[in-house]
Amino acid sequence: MRAYLAGPMRGIKDFNHPAFHAAADRLRALGYEVRNPAEHDTVHQAADPDAARAALRECMASDLAWIAAHADAVVVLPGWEGSRGAQAEVAVARSLDLPVLPMDEVLLSSMPPTP
Repeated sequence: MRAYLAGPMRGIKDFNHPAFHAAADRLRALGYEVRNPAEHDTVHQAADPDAARAALRECMASDLAWIAAHADAVVVLPGWEGSRGAQAEVAVARSLDLPVLPMDEVLLSSMPPTP
């Protein structure tokens, strides 16, 4: 199963990358193919506000396109409801009738992932 990992980043120390990386590692160990935005996005690298805004647009476009083209599900980290980016990612998943799976429920499930 190809899963996109969604959750809060902006306003969190290190853009919450440690939580994203830990979740991606756990999902991969369960057999998921994971798109982890912390491995692809570069918003945090732009110090200039205009450059950061442009980078955010590029990252969101890439992530939303990946969900639309490749995702079998979106797995959400705790706190995703307060993230505008994660809300957009979940909205795209729901508009495509893709399951939105809370990370804690995925970890509790003993079922292997299926597309």
